[in-house]
Amino acid sequence: MRILTCLLIFLLPLSAMAAERVVLETNRGEVVVELDPDKAPESVKNFLAYVDAGHYDGTIFHRVIDGFMIQGGGYTADLQPKPTRAPIRNEAGNGLRNQRGTIAMARTSVVDSATSQFFINLADNTFLDHRGKEPASYGYAVFGRVVSGLEVVDALGKMRTVSKSAMFQNLPAESIVIIKVRRQPK
Repeated sequence: MRILTCLLIFLLPLSAMAAERVVLETNRGEVVVELDPDKAPESVKNFLAYVDAGHYDGTIFHRVIDGFMIQGGGYTADLQPKPTRAPIRNEAGNGLRNQRGTIAMARTSVVDSATSQFFINLADNTFLDHRGKEPASYGYAVFGRVVSGLEVVDALGKMRTVSKSAMFQNLPAESIVIIKVRRQPK
């Protein structure tokens, strides 16, 4: 049995043995996300580059829609945009689905426009999944899932929101600050 276990471990790809986890520390609690570099290598690499640079520290969840998703990673508490790197290729066709508790790259109507912003699905949002090559059906790239703190995510989704401008619809009335995002030690 011991030899079989050792053999199985040897045959597993490295990423399957030690999936990268990231801790999002907010002023409302912690959320741990497990990333999927096998299915979304470019999205994971991009997200981790922002994590390692400290980009997310001090940003907010600026868009909260109960029963849909919470979005953050691009604005400071005073609603100033943070500078970003170049957009990445959209990996929505990777087979991962926008299910409850998954994390995906936010983007504009341009397919390959994702930079630092991400969202966490509060429900199964199948209409956000990849359905074709046209921009309207391309979808949003899922690159991981919440493995701890889903109750925190759900509570954030229930927060009262206000509209500050056309740019900031569904803004939480009380700030949801991302204090720090860090890789979880293995």
